[in-house]
Amino acid sequence: MADLDHLRDRFARALVGARGGDGPDPAPYADNLLARWQEPQRHYHTLTHLTAVLDRVDVLEEYADRPDLVRLAAWFHDAVYLPDRSENEERSARLAERALPEAGLPAEGTAEVARLVRLTTAHDPAEDDRDGQVLCDADLAILAAPPTAYAAYTAAVREEYGFVPSDAFREGRSAILRQLLELPRLFRTPYGEREWEATARYNLTSELEMLSL
Repeated sequence: MADLDHLRDRFARALVGARGGDGPDPAPYADNLLARWQEPQRHYHTLTHLTAVLDRVDVLEEYADRPDLVRLAAWFHDAVYLPDRSENEERSARLAERALPEAGLPAEGTAEVARLVRLTTAHDPAEDDRDGQVLCDADLAILAAPPTAYAAYTAAVREEYGFVPSDAFREGRSAILRQLLELPRLFRTPYGEREWEATARYNLTSELEMLSL
């Protein structure tokens, strides 16, 4: 079970760090996001995933220019999630654009958070986009999980798409795996490339082979 109080504190620290100075109480904004991350249609995109991404942003913090904005983007990146919709990242970015100005984040910071959220659609940040690289690496780090954890991840993804017939799911999932494997690098930070790249490619290749059986 996720520690909700600890997560509320993490959101507050990221928001205050990003906006600086005084502003509205972060708690209502944290509670709204926590409620979203606990919606019943979620099986992988849950508080466990949110916590893992936040933890990985902490690991990669040294590579970010504005780590607190990256943390806020992590909070929002799957805040809107309906498995049968294709515009979740866009709707999540728009949620950030509505909520963060109310929470006291300046316009430039809000725009950057929304940009980062939209970047998680393709996970292909530019070579000079340090914050984008950190968020994308943190989000994709599950691909380098040990075998048992990777199997649990793929099972949870399948459960989220339980409404999709098996043949259609295999086809769609295989296309996503090929798209990822075609990227020159899955991970763009030095840490991610060193620690996660080889294992992630092995996991993706193995899953793709299993889907083709």
